[in-house]
Amino acid sequence: MATIYISLGSNIDREQNTRAGIEALRQAFGELTLSSVYESEAVGFAGNAFYNMVIACEVNHPVHETNKILRTIEDAYGRDRSGPKFSSRTLDLDLLLYDDIQLDEYGLKLPRGEILQNAFVLWPLAEIAPARRHPETGLSYHALWSAFDKDKEILQPIDFTF
Repeated sequence: MATIYISLGSNIDREQNTRAGIEALRQAFGELTLSSVYESEAVGFAGNAFYNMVIACEVNHPVHETNKILRTIEDAYGRDRSGPKFSSRTLDLDLLLYDDIQLDEYGLKLPRGEILQNAFVLWPLAEIAPARRHPETGLSYHALWSAFDKDKEILQPIDFTF
């Protein structure tokens, strides 16, 4: 079994797609640990605000198969891959961590760089895995979040009932 962390984001029908994404992940992987849901401005483009969260679970699938399952779920909920990299999303599921594996192959980089770059990834990750250590920096997610420049992005937890 491997412990994985997934970033979930949506800015198109975001409440509906967030709930659908959680349910699809539950069906694919079983029991989930869910962070709070956070609202953030779109990063890298002008668009509607996103709902973001991080989800942890255990998987028996190899890393690339796990990533393929995430792509399949995105596609099932209308993910359009024809537009620019930074654009609106029905459902965005990014594999952040797969145990402590470090790799960069076949279009998959772990740990995902957004962990250290974006509050909408780091804050919810620090919420559900504060003592876990980043495989490259060796720092805990709590320490990374404590040191993060929180003026860089507007991010706030929202009341979201699961």
